[in-house]
Amino acid sequence: MTDGQPPSPSPAQVAMVDLFAGPGGLDVAAHWLKLPVAGIEWDADACATRRAANVHTKQGDVRHSKPLDFPEARILTGGPPCQTYTVAGKGNGRRVLDQVVSFIDDTVERVKRKIPMPDLSVLEDDRTGLVLEPLRWAVDAAERGAHYEAIVLEQVPAVLPVWKEFARVLEQYDYDVKCGILHTEDFGVPQTRRRAILIARHGETAKLPEPTHRRYRKGEARGDGDPRLRPWKTMGEALGWSEEFTVVSNYGTGGDPKARGERYSNEPAFTVTGKVSRNRLVGRPMGAPVRFSDDEAGRLQTFPPDYPWSGRGVAQQIGNAIPPRLAAHVLAAALGKKLDVKVLDQCVKRRWNDTRNGVDGLLLDVEEG
Repeated sequence: MTDGQPPSPSPAQVAMVDLFAGPGGLDVAAHWLKLPVAGIEWDADACATRRAANVHTKQGDVRHSKPLDFPEARILTGGPPCQTYTVAGKGNGRRVLDQVVSFIDDTVERVKRKIPMPDLSVLEDDRTGLVLEPLRWAVDAAERGAHYEAIVLEQVPAVLPVWKEFARVLEQYDYDVKCGILHTEDFGVPQTRRRAILIARHGETAKLPEPTHRRYRKGEARGDGDPRLRPWKTMGEALGWSEEFTVVSNYGTGGDPKARGERYSNEPAFTVTGKVSRNRLVGRPMGAPVRFSDDEAGRLQTFPPDYPWSGRGVAQQIGNAIPPRLAAHVLAAALGKKLDVKVLDQCVKRRWNDTRNGVDGLLLDVEEG
């Protein structure tokens, strides 16, 4: 127990297990939704952040854990490491995507027969094969008749073909599955970022969440687009900065380091990656910082403004995480619900200790306004 907060739930109390939990993007959303959650994470620095945030954590390799470690969990979530699949990385995972897909049926058969998982040493980077772990968990539970009520998986867009193959398997266990690419700005995240999302519901209809905000398109005004949707969120709005500024990207367009992209304060941020601290801020008052701080980068990801980032490599932790605001929408959809967007606005703005134990009025039935 820390700072007067209640103790973390025991394994028997956990409602949601988050694999590859990182610093807590899905976990923050789960806390907002009053879902007792435990995350499994091996990285010591991400675990340091989680401890500081008083988020229940099992530190270790996901491959050494199993569903029976959390016998009462009804929701399985996970965001496997993306570094080998992301366009910002070397792309090892993208090059062997067909190989990864070919391991799926073998993984299922091995779980059924209760024998060790396939040897993935043929893959250049062992992180690539970790994307199969959530399927191991889902099939293990289903084979014992202890199906998860809902499964949520997220990754970079390149992994969508893997999610579609997962859907084929999960449908054999009476899951309805929907997967697709979601744009974060469609859900009020002040950042353009795309994620491949899978939502599966056992015995119930699955749906991806519906956008609440307009899609950002360069050169279009915030007021353009579907009038039923809210305008996309800007960096200036998210950070509470009144002055105008420009963000110069760390990445060069088309690989040309001289052709660096620019975004203005009245636009969403570029995708917040682990290199976010290298982006340059231009036009700020004399003496003001010319780089985003960790807290500011976290706010562009919609973490609480006082989220206690700890350990080393904080920028990398932030860039690896799913934005909690998007995660809340996805989790709500997995529960067959939707969110009160105005209440969610307040979740994002409020202090972490004020929202850690849940926020009343956030979840709505789908038929409600």
